[in-house]
Amino acid sequence: MKTLRLFLIASLMLSATSGFTQKNADEKAILKLLQKQEADWNAGNVNAFMEGYWKSDSLAFVGAKGPTYGWNNTLENYKVRYPDRAAMGTLKFTILRLNALDKNAYFVIGKWHLTRPEKGDIGGHYTLVFRKISGKWLIVSDHTS
Repeated sequence: MKTLRLFLIASLMLSATSGFTQKNADEKAILKLLQKQEADWNAGNVNAFMEGYWKSDSLAFVGAKGPTYGWNNTLENYKVRYPDRAAMGTLKFTILRLNALDKNAYFVIGKWHLTRPEKGDIGGHYTLVFRKISGKWLIVSDHTS
């Protein structure tokens, strides 16, 4: 009986540790994606930056002018608003909160700042919803102000 109890306790601990390890791996993958987006933006590559978004007509982006739906529409809006390196500036993300909603969804709150010597700095906050789609974490909803 004592052996069975020890086995059950060890199994529960292993199960809890396994879930914690997966959560850490998912969080690291999401943070890595955001770091890559920051680097791609700072390299002036909007197309590579957009690889972090879900390539779907169902992608939702909400900005100052209201919602935009679809990956292509979101890309075109970025290109209109940030037509050159001076407008793009240097991007810095600051993560304020990273929470799992379930095993395939995360919620991220953060700050963004563009340093733009020629055009003036701008910044704000964002709320992102990530989904694990085909084994890859992608932004499915972005509300940026």
